[in-house]
Amino acid sequence: MKGVSEIGKERILGIIPARMASVRFPGKPLAITGGLPMVIRVYNQVKQALEHVIIATGDPEIGKVADEFGAAWVLTGSHHTNGTNRCIEAAEIFRAASQRSFDAVINIQGDEPSVRPDMILALAEVITQDATDIATLVSVETDPDGINNPNRVKVVTDSRGYALYFSRSPIPWHRGPDKNSPEWLAHVGMYAFKRDVLNSLGSLKPTPLEQKESLEQLRWLENGLKIRCCQVHYRGFGIDTPADLEKFNLETDF
Repeated sequence: MKGVSEIGKERILGIIPARMASVRFPGKPLAITGGLPMVIRVYNQVKQALEHVIIATGDPEIGKVADEFGAAWVLTGSHHTNGTNRCIEAAEIFRAASQRSFDAVINIQGDEPSVRPDMILALAEVITQDATDIATLVSVETDPDGINNPNRVKVVTDSRGYALYFSRSPIPWHRGPDKNSPEWLAHVGMYAFKRDVLNSLGSLKPTPLEQKESLEQLRWLENGLKIRCCQVHYRGFGIDTPADLEKFNLETDF
């Protein structure tokens, strides 16, 4: 990969949406991972790749912790139902306060404490290409348990790497002799957007496939937008439950 110039990185804003009200893990952003609140660990990792990074939250307690660790943050409304809309508001708040204009925004999940700078830079490289409006990460997987796990989102792409469909179901379905050891693409839930494209997403209404799968990115596909998939070898470790956190802390060499 060619790499993103220092000038290019200055034109990209990294946003980490975070909220305390998680159904499966309340207070998750402030859960401790290797001695640091999870959202702070994510912030520190992203700062190794991008010059401008902010935590976007509707919860003042997250902002208080961000201040304690010297992390930049903005207070957004508490009404947002997804990270994308929170990013739209956060980007505008930061633009108005900093008087800076950004070409692209990267949305990084606050519950991915193992996110690596090279993953951020891979997305940054793709989104700076003129033909790319939305980009995301995928990873080749062979774990048969993962392909049947609805919490592991699968994706299929066309020959140019653009997403055809995302699903919680096993896709593609393997009927041949490799059906017991299939290879599949796992979605890594991180997105990069051209700035004007991100703004346009806020006006899109929920769509039938999105509601069936509970996957926001299907709303974009159903509205004719293209999502470029960038393949990486490392998919990270997402924290959805307290059990995930315990496993992460046990298996990670901090």
